[in-house]
Amino acid sequence: MLSAFTRAFKTPDLRKKILFTLFVMALFRVGSIVPTPGVSYTDVQACLQGAETNTGALGILNLFSGGALLQLSIFALGIMPYITASIIVQLLTVVIPRFEALKQEGQSGQTKLTQYTRYLTIGLAILQSATYVTYARNPDQLFGGQCTSIMPDESLPALLIMVVTMTAGTGLVMWMGELITDRGVGNGMSLLIFTSIVSSFPGTLWGSVAANGRQLGRFFLVMLVGLVIVAIVVFVEQCQRRVPVQYAKRMVGRQVYGGTSTYIPMKINMANVIPIIFASSLLQLPTMVATFQRNNANPPAWAEWIQTHLGMGSGPWYSLIFFTLIVFFTFFYVSITFNPEEVADNMKKYGGFIPGIRAGRPTAQYLDYILTRLTSVGALYLGLLSLIPVIAFTTMNVQSDFPFGGASLLIMVGVGLETVKQIESQLQQRHYEGFLR
Repeated sequence: MLSAFTRAFKTPDLRKKILFTLFVMALFRVGSIVPTPGVSYTDVQACLQGAETNTGALGILNLFSGGALLQLSIFALGIMPYITASIIVQLLTVVIPRFEALKQEGQSGQTKLTQYTRYLTIGLAILQSATYVTYARNPDQLFGGQCTSIMPDESLPALLIMVVTMTAGTGLVMWMGELITDRGVGNGMSLLIFTSIVSSFPGTLWGSVAANGRQLGRFFLVMLVGLVIVAIVVFVEQCQRRVPVQYAKRMVGRQVYGGTSTYIPMKINMANVIPIIFASSLLQLPTMVATFQRNNANPPAWAEWIQTHLGMGSGPWYSLIFFTLIVFFTFFYVSITFNPEEVADNMKKYGGFIPGIRAGRPTAQYLDYILTRLTSVGALYLGLLSLIPVIAFTTMNVQSDFPFGGASLLIMVGVGLETVKQIESQLQQRHYEGFLR
């Protein structure tokens, strides 16, 4: 593997792509530290030192921004608005006929959908930045504890400058991700998320064993458990059910087409990390509403129940609701992204069939049967993986931000594997050995 890295850097064009990607990732991390105008950097750092472990409704956003959200930097929103916009546009292709027609047009239609995604990203960035500035005016809702003020000037022009800066930062991050996709090694948006999570991973790893002081034994125990979890995730992410497909021979003019055998790769985890994002966002909505009741002299009973059972990010009620939402969103997302009837119709159109299964409706029913079984296993896998931090919090006496679990681990493993495959394919095009011999 080290020799493959050496050969990759010896190839001029591939070396330029790798160095360009590393340069953009470094710029992204620098922008995640530069504070937004109108924010006191000293006060923010003081609030971060006394911040609570659980950041409530902004926890998932802070994860994908690599801690830039609580730093109130110019890249505070990170790539999350683009992810949300991409998911919304993808879901709307099932609801809006115009979007569905664009999806079927091929590259030209996909270009228009990408343009709509960019517009929606800017709109969501304006909305999220305005909401976040409202939070920043009451920093106790962000950091907890005794944090009182982080904005010396709360006038309307200063607030507008903060909103414009964060929105422009989101647009710049989106452009940087597209640059990596076009001129780098590919997977630009995913690599930026990967950079954010990896940048905060060492601190999170060491902080997760700081419950009763810096204990070296607990640190190695966490590392051992983490390596086992990573091995399991890699194994499951690489697993797939290959449905064989046979294409009949066709005569077009004087040429014969078809007569080949292929397969439909159906992964166990076809939804990837999307259900965890959906479930986390939806589960944090009641916590966000209950947070606004914190300053009341007599908060309602429902607000106290939410703060007690859902606000800390642990406990039986939180685990049960979180697990149920992940299972539901896994089935929901897979049913939208993979349509067995559409796949069966395309196979029938080009003369393809599954051996032993009649073309048409029986093929769709057979694919739906396989999809249901795989999705059931994938939903349980995602649910258990997302509960690893909660289990570690109760059994290993570590903090609730246990690094080996949930969305962070899936993204690190998934993006790492995909990036290695892309570089490996470029090496093989030049008749070199890949990373995996």
